Amino acid sequence: MAITATMVKELRETTGAGMMDAKKALTETNGDMQAAIDWLRTKGLAKAAKKADRVAAEGLVGVAVADGRGVAVEINSETDFVAKNADFQKLVGGITQAALGVNDLEALKGAQMDGKTVADQLTGAIATIGENMTLRRMAVIEGDAVAAYVHNAAAEGMGKIGVLVALKGADNGIGKQLAMHIAATAPMALDEASLDPTVVEREREVQTQKALEENASAAKPKPDAVIHNNIIPGRMKKYLEEVTLTGQKFVINPDITVAQAAEAAGVEILGFVRMAVGEGIEKKQEDFAAEVAKTLAG
Repeated sequence: MAITATMVKELRETTGAGMMDAKKALTETNGDMQAAIDWLRTKGLAKAAKKADRVAAEGLVGVAVADGRGVAVEINSETDFVAKNADFQKLVGGITQAALGVNDLEALKGAQMDGKTVADQLTGAIATIGENMTLRRMAVIEGDAVAAYVHNAAAEGMGKIGVLVALKGADNGIGKQLAMHIAATAPMALDEASLDPTVVEREREVQTQKALEENASAAKPKPDAVIHNNIIPGRMKKYLEEVTLTGQKFVINPDITVAQAAEAAGVEILGFVRMAVGEGIEKKQEDFAAEVAKTLAG
């Protein structure tokens, strides 16, 4: 079968493959468009496998809310440039919407998206865009109302930081304000009871050691009872106010705490999600000068 320029163009637009690859795929499959797409996907799978060891620490966080349920999804890429790619943004948007119908990451990978699983869509995008990508994590939150906020938005509902806040009661606008507050302050937990006890204990040990050392070198040392009953508890109270959402000063009105702002608005904060691109991923730091020197040294 003769392979026409129109056929090559159609295949390129469908798959995003290069012109020569599209032409070869059509030649190998005798002009069968679907077979040619599958042929390119097969080759793309091989290309994707070669990229699997690259660190994907850039990308986007997508958020979506529907019927008192909110989801946040992180999809990573190797470079920030890809995060600005319209095809990648469309992928993130589609996966985020698919997440509204599932409860965990494994279920999301198997969820249907435009006739294929999310996992297959991601693999296809790796081949088309040419970078390693990973569907890293998702979070689900529910309440009477759920508010969302995206910081450094790249497109509608996606950006570098995604925040969800679940409320008990009707959201009269406080939800968006709380979400913006969380994006700015990155609280560790909702309240003191939600904090990891090991984190609290470690901080207590640090503050205790610091207070004892300061007291030992002071011109007029304070009695041990003052250190243990006043200074250390005071420092721990300040720490807990800084790292818990309800204890923090509300960025929109620093004269009150977040808990007081929520109470004044007639709502209770049930929980929150703050997801930032790449947090916790160890990025490989390239030392170009050292690499060149090593090469020159043989």
